[in-house]
Amino acid sequence: MSSEVKNIAVIGAGPGGYAAAFYAADMGLNVTLIDLEKNPGGVCLFRGCIPSKALLHVAKLIDESREAAHWGIEFGKPVIHLEKLRNWKNSVVTKLTGGLGVLSKQRKINFIQGRATFVNSNTLSIAKTGGEAETKSFDKIIVAIGSVIATVPAFEIGSKRILNSTSALDLPEIPGSLLVVGGGYIGLELGSVYNALGSKVSVVEMTPGLLPGADRDLVLHLSKMIEKKFEKIMLNSKVLSMREENDKIIVKIQDAGGTVTDYSYDYVLVSVGRKPVTQGLGLENTKVTVNKRGFIEVNKQLQTNDPAVYAIGDIAGDPMLAHKASHEARVAVEVIMGHKAAFEPYAIPAVVFTDPEIAWAGLTETQAKEAGIKFEVARFPWAASGRATTLDRSDGVTKLIVNPENERILGIGICGPGAGELIAEGALAIEMGATASDLKLTIHPHPTLSETVMEAAEVFFGQSTHMYRPKK
Repeated sequence: MSSEVKNIAVIGAGPGGYAAAFYAADMGLNVTLIDLEKNPGGVCLFRGCIPSKALLHVAKLIDESREAAHWGIEFGKPVIHLEKLRNWKNSVVTKLTGGLGVLSKQRKINFIQGRATFVNSNTLSIAKTGGEAETKSFDKIIVAIGSVIATVPAFEIGSKRILNSTSALDLPEIPGSLLVVGGGYIGLELGSVYNALGSKVSVVEMTPGLLPGADRDLVLHLSKMIEKKFEKIMLNSKVLSMREENDKIIVKIQDAGGTVTDYSYDYVLVSVGRKPVTQGLGLENTKVTVNKRGFIEVNKQLQTNDPAVYAIGDIAGDPMLAHKASHEARVAVEVIMGHKAAFEPYAIPAVVFTDPEIAWAGLTETQAKEAGIKFEVARFPWAASGRATTLDRSDGVTKLIVNPENERILGIGICGPGAGELIAEGALAIEMGATASDLKLTIHPHPTLSETVMEAAEVFFGQSTHMYRPKK
């Protein structure tokens, strides 16, 4: 460890910030962690990943109870006690964030609830919540302030019936009808929750397909499922205006052909992504630079243009994912400690927790085509999977993106129940430089969904046991 670094500050206590603070404390540094919440956790735990996944688990339970009728088992209509459901979701958040608070104290981290502003490169003015401001200096400072919900000014009409990804998680009520503006993962996940609870959900998306950026063959299975469950999917369409009228939101939508129609909904969920915001942080008092998109510029060591300041997580650029932030945190701390480290992963897995789930890691087929990279695709349809059949879920696929010259795995995509759990094997294979032969020769337990990864590798060689597709 560099003898010059003894104390650091971390601004923001999300998955990147608290991971950095905890690791730095474990490495023997004196750490001050600053966040507006009373405990670490950030948007992910308080208002994002964790509460949404808790509600998605409930949605899955409801959906599976309905699907059981196909197997000869019928349950009655679910009785939803909304306040109890809301309290359970909140208890999950409280348990996890409270646990992080305990871990922070065990590590003797100086956790300050408040807002930090740069006075200079090494000095912060910290306005404590409910207290006076104090000024403290540090050897190094890590910025991990995350991102905020992207908004559309034209849609901000001051109505409680227009939700965002935070207010939607509070379950104000179960609306009879709900419009989701934006066909990205957040909107589709929350739309799935409300659909399961009993709302008639519609989606409007400006692009030709749901989940822009994901490979179309993966999205195909999800689109078919959503079209069956949701009331209406409007692609190549855009919202022109909204107004509240008689406890309804009247939404003017222009479709692909240019036709403008007024639709009426009980609630509207605006989910158009997230964005970085650095205003008010005092970066102008440092040498830190911000790019045109609003992200803090960093190198592979997560160093900014200011030697004393590092940045990790959402504020340091795409992809805006909690696990990416957590790994960047360790790299930043190791560099601060004087170790040779860099953030240069081959694969950052992404998961969409809809039904079916979609997950991918490494190169997508779309990215490979755009980059002009030679590749072959090996697909194993879940209709040929024994385990998928026992689950009555053949609506899935596992595919590998393979370098045909050396058989190296470049990417993996999975659509189906549990895809988010399965994708880790693909990410590990890519990081370790595994080949299709490595996956083919790795014995997978039977009957499992994980076998689809092995069988996709067998498809590459034209040798899949459970489907006939000779190598061309």
